[in-house]
Amino acid sequence: MLGGILRMFGAAIVQAGPVYTRSAGRIGAIIGTAIGLIGAIAGRRALGQGDRRRAIMALMLGPVGAVIGAVVVATAKGGLGTGNGLGGGVVAVTVGVIAMALGGMALARARRAG
Repeated sequence: MLGGILRMFGAAIVQAGPVYTRSAGRIGAIIGTAIGLIGAIAGRRALGQGDRRRAIMALMLGPVGAVIGAVVVATAKGGLGTGNGLGGGVVAVTVGVIAMALGGMALARARRAG
């Protein structure tokens, strides 16, 4: 039994990519997270200032980041820690959804304010 467990973890270690390499999944996850983060920052600033243009920007960038992250998650060929960008893809989806929520709230507030 112990030998089977060691073989299982050994296979996972062999499949893992080096930390310093940039695989396509990692690059996609970084891009998706950056786009979603820009949208989330724009949404937060729009929420604080009542800026309609920033709210619309957040509503446009949020789904783009979330979709890129979803594509990375769907195409990842391994679990977390294998170097395929799965963790970063999940972060990109989460940040994209946060950007959409902030943009929606800011746009609703901007409409009420006039």
